Formats: sequence, structure tokens, C-alpha cells
Amino acid sequence: MITAQHTFTAPPAYPLERLGRPDKLLFFDIETTGFSGGIHQVYLIGCTYRCGGVWNLIQWFADTPEAEKEVLTAFLRFTEDFSGLVHFNGDTFDIPFLLKRFHAWDLSWDPGNLSGTDIYKRIRPLKNLLGLDSLKQKAVEQFLGIFRQDPYSGGQLIDVYRLYLETRKDSLLHVLMLHNREDLEGMPLILPILYYADLPGQDFTLVSQQVLETPDIFGEPSFSLELTLENPDFLPVPVLWDTPRASCEAVQNRLKLTVPLVNDTLKYFYPDYKDYYYLIYEDIAVHKSVGEYVERKARRKATAQTCYTRKTALFLPQPDTLWAPAFRKDYRSRQLYGEYTPDRLTDQKNLAPYIRYLLDM
Repeated sequence: MITAQHTFTAPPAYPLERLGRPDKLLFFDIETTGFSGGIHQVYLIGCTYRCGGVWNLIQWFADTPEAEKEVLTAFLRFTEDFSGLVHFNGDTFDIPFLLKRFHAWDLSWDPGNLSGTDIYKRIRPLKNLLGLDSLKQKAVEQFLGIFRQDPYSGGQLIDVYRLYLETRKDSLLHVLMLHNREDLEGMPLILPILYYADLPGQDFTLVSQQVLETPDIFGEPSFSLELTLENPDFLPVPVLWDTPRASCEAVQNRLKLTVPLVNDTLKYFYPDYKDYYYLIYEDIAVHKSVGEYVERKARRKATAQTCYTRKTALFLPQPDTLWAPAFRKDYRSRQLYGEYTPDRLTDQKNLAPYIRYLLDM
């Protein structure tokens, strides 16, 4: 087995505290001779961790097929000093592969004892939002403006490892170690991609709000609410995206959301319809204590579908009943609305859940 160690510097681009205790986080990556842990081997495991203000990197390389056990044992012992694992697609590939290789050598490892952060899994829902062609680590690096020397993929290096076992050329060893090393050195650098995944849960400050009026395709006025917000995180690359709930523009620490408003007459349905009369000519429901004074021919017992009052206003789509009363277009409509007034979003306890509602799409 060959062991290599060195240190490197990386800017503090993302708060490690969000992943766990910084000095107990271990970033790791493996290189294998194939894609099935049952029949293929691990020939290289690399780890990086932050200590003493710098990043430390260690690699264990199997210079013979039999050295795989030494590599696995060295990694196993090394993880004992850490409480959290950080990886890229490790939940799907690296960890299941390692478990099979530990089993093959009659070794025991329980990754469940370590908290885990899979960067790939965290950003997978964001592929289209960020306009990524793929979610490979190199693609994420290029999105963030990070470029590496290594031109190979892990799959391409399988034959390089086989050739190394035959020739023992240092140049081939360098290629194999470089790929793994750049994966590891790149992992702290791509952490800012997690800012996009963190966005819905951030505490935003409302900078401004403005109702916009524009004509629709028929020349009728159409209304939307433009919200400008700030949060403590700086996004590394500006993004634009649309959801059914809002159009979004995120630049550095500023987020602009444009939310369609409904300019219509909507209904609030009373829950206790048995206590109401429906007034036929007014098309509203009133409590029986009031409806008793209305002519019998102008009223009838309310049903769940007719027990409502109506209001004409500008309305915001809302989750559940963030703002009461909650209006709907009709009885069976699932989408709820709250009447828009400027003070609706000046209260932080309402602003935070509403922004999460808009961004969770």
C-alpha cells in the first residue's frame, strides 16, 4: 500500500457548521476497478479534513490487488476520529461499494455511526434550476468557475490502474492519484452549491414590495406582486427560474420574487354550514340568527357548497391558512388565497413561511 499526504488551502466558501462540527467532518472519495462491489475492488481511498486552519489530504493506494485490505483497514481506523462524513454521491455508490468490500475481507464498518452529507443528493432537485447538463462533480465545478488539470473520469481510469499494475510506471500512478486528489480538493470548493439548496429555509428581510399592473393578451389589467428580499448568503452564480407560484431572480444575497395576484371575487366558506342560511338573491350565506328575518322564499338552508361569503379584491396564493380568512374560487378548489394588503408581509413570522412556500417548488 502507498500512502500519500499533503495540505492545501481553500477559501472559507461555505459554513461547515451547517454540515456538522467542522473539526470532525471527513470528506472522502473512492476509486474502483468497476461498478459492482461484489466483483470489483477499491484501489484508492482519499480523505480530506480541516485542521489547524488548513485542509489536510490523505490517500491510501492499493499497489497490488491484495493491498485492498490494507487500504480498507487504514480508512476504517481513520474514520474513528470523526463524527461526520461528506461525499459526492456516496449514499448511492461509495458507501454501498465499501460495505461490500469490507464484507469480502471479513471486516466490519458501520457508517450509520457517522452523520452523513451527500452533496449530490442535496443538489439533485436543482439540476434544471441551475441549468446543469449533468450532476457530475466536474459539471458542478465548471458551473462555479472551478477548473482542474485532470481530464479523466473514474471509469476511464480503470484501464490506467490495470496498466499500472503491469508496468509500475510512476507517471500512471500520478494520473490515478491526481484524479482522486482533485475530487477531494474540489469538494470544499463546491460547497457553495449548497447555498441554492439552503435558500428556502433562510431568513429573508423584506427590502421592498410593489404591485405591478400590466395588460394581458386581451388588453385586460393583470396584477402581480414584486418582492425584493435579502438574506445572509451570497449565491456564487446568479439564477433565474419560474415556478407555478412565482418567477424568481437570485443574485448574490438578493432575491426578487414576482407573484401573480388574483383580481377577482373569491369565496370564504364557513365551516359550520348547519348554522347558516343561503340567501338566494344575494348569493351569500348568513348566520341563522340574521337569516330568520329574511323571507322564507328568499332563503334556504345552507349546504357546505353554498355556505360562503364573497369578496372582491386582490388576492395572494397562500399555503393552508397563513392569512385568515382563506378564500377559494369554489368549494372544491384546493388553492387557498389571502387578501393582499401591504402589511401582510411586513411581519417576519408570516414572511418566512410564505417565502418557503414560494421557493419549495
